[in-house]
Amino acid sequence: MPEYQPRVWRINTRTRELRIEPVPASWERLGGRGLSARILLDEVDPTTDPLGPGNKLIFAPGLLVGHMLSSTDRISIGGKSPLTGGVKEANAGGRTGLHMATMGIRALILEDQPQEAGWWVLHLSLAGVRWEPADDLAGLGVYETARRLVERYGDKVAISLIGPGGEMGLRAAGIQNLDKDRVPSRIAARGGLGAVMGSKRIKAIVFDNSGGQRPPLVDPEAFKAAQKDYTKALLEHPQTKTYHDYGTAAMTQLTQRFAAIPVRNFSRGTFEAIENIGGESLRELIVKRGRPSDPSHACMAGCAIKCSNIFGGEDGKVIVSPLEYETIGLMGSNLGIDSLDAIGRLNWQVNDLGLDSIEIGAALAVAAEGGLMQWGDAARALELLDEIRRGTDLGRTLGNGAVSTGRALGVKRIPAVKGQAMSAYEPRSIKGTGVTYATSPQGADHTAGLTIRAPINHLDPNIQSEVSRNAQFNMAGYDTLGACIFAGFGYAATPNFVIKRLLAARYGWDDLPDSILQELGKQTLRLEREFNRRAGFIRDDDRIPKWMTEEPLPETGQVFDVPEEHLDTIFRELEGS
Repeated sequence: MPEYQPRVWRINTRTRELRIEPVPASWERLGGRGLSARILLDEVDPTTDPLGPGNKLIFAPGLLVGHMLSSTDRISIGGKSPLTGGVKEANAGGRTGLHMATMGIRALILEDQPQEAGWWVLHLSLAGVRWEPADDLAGLGVYETARRLVERYGDKVAISLIGPGGEMGLRAAGIQNLDKDRVPSRIAARGGLGAVMGSKRIKAIVFDNSGGQRPPLVDPEAFKAAQKDYTKALLEHPQTKTYHDYGTAAMTQLTQRFAAIPVRNFSRGTFEAIENIGGESLRELIVKRGRPSDPSHACMAGCAIKCSNIFGGEDGKVIVSPLEYETIGLMGSNLGIDSLDAIGRLNWQVNDLGLDSIEIGAALAVAAEGGLMQWGDAARALELLDEIRRGTDLGRTLGNGAVSTGRALGVKRIPAVKGQAMSAYEPRSIKGTGVTYATSPQGADHTAGLTIRAPINHLDPNIQSEVSRNAQFNMAGYDTLGACIFAGFGYAATPNFVIKRLLAARYGWDDLPDSILQELGKQTLRLEREFNRRAGFIRDDDRIPKWMTEEPLPETGQVFDVPEEHLDTIFRELEGS
């Protein structure tokens, strides 16, 4: 077996040239989100057109990917965002990260742009790249595309692919990845990176790791010991069982208690029919309906949490997998829809289009406020999704997101920051997450630094910036490692610096600080903020929508009132360093 050599793979999508290069010294200690940010800052003009030839699409496994550590085999996908106009990283579970790591690909960089029409599948293997025509897949949804590709290339490969949304260049388009069961259910959803892939005329990328090997360990015994400690802490953490049993839908009742679930375009924070769409109801339905439904499903091999699910109908057929809290919030309560079956069917359509359910849920709610549908009308919501599929003018407006929809309809109440719709956490109730929405270089995104579990008064405006800052550092660190947000239950609960031990045993880095997670996060955010600064972002971009600072939430009377000075100085320690 040849020696394992991590490399950077560059593919010019105009000339179809593949170059395989050594990893530059300045990239060696970065992976995932951090590496994506480093490459963007090094190689992409921040003022370039996101859908033009100057943008690059970057696939980067995290630093700890490749060893089947529970919840730590994620793929980061990055580029300049068509939605925000700034730095973007979206990550996902599934097979892609593990396959890339076993192929020795530290980063895959898609460059330039074809000048001719036509769609392509990139087949990557240890032998290099094959360009295979994909015009027969053009216009097909994600599910049918994946089925044909698995039939064509076998069931052992990993696949990243786009749907019609990405082909149309819609700014809410994501990039789907196969899960361990070959379902294209793991989407790098946010920021329009599917449109970037579409701009390069790539319908799908097949990763065939035949003949590959796991990345070598400098100290296998030390790695095994650290992995054992991490797994033990993860399994013993009480939240692990909660997410195993209820998945992310467990958040539904928690946000309801905080008056923090989005309702009818973020006009309220509690939903009158919450019992119909919460985690308990979802689990009861899944258990009652039986196979193929499954309340505890792993999206990637080796995951001990199994927070995903398979949601089937009364007819014994799968409705969608998975049905997550964010979709329940944005396409359920936010639209006034109180049926999990209806939400699941909306979710399937959005997935098949290859779109972000958060962005599309927010856009549909803005459309409802603009008079295009009634609250609670799931049938009309499906009709609007069909507008997107048919590529009508209205469909393209909706598919370009909440801000696009609001501008077209003259709606002023648009829940977005830097052009990206808010996730399902009301910032007037969970103000620390509101600070994250405002100040993250990524735009409004809960995965950039969710604060709902912090043991604080979430309504006190004067204590939120520090909580958000620490959460943002931690999450950028986890994204750089390739770790799921829930892996943090194990990593944070292990007192003996397990991340430092794992990295040292994997790479031989014996000079790491105990605070390596936050150091990785700080480095990543510094790179991302610099990219955005060069792209033209200013302090006024780090703001919650003005209407949320003036319009009280009915249940609590709260507005978002974190002082602007706190938003402006949250990352002061990163500046000039």
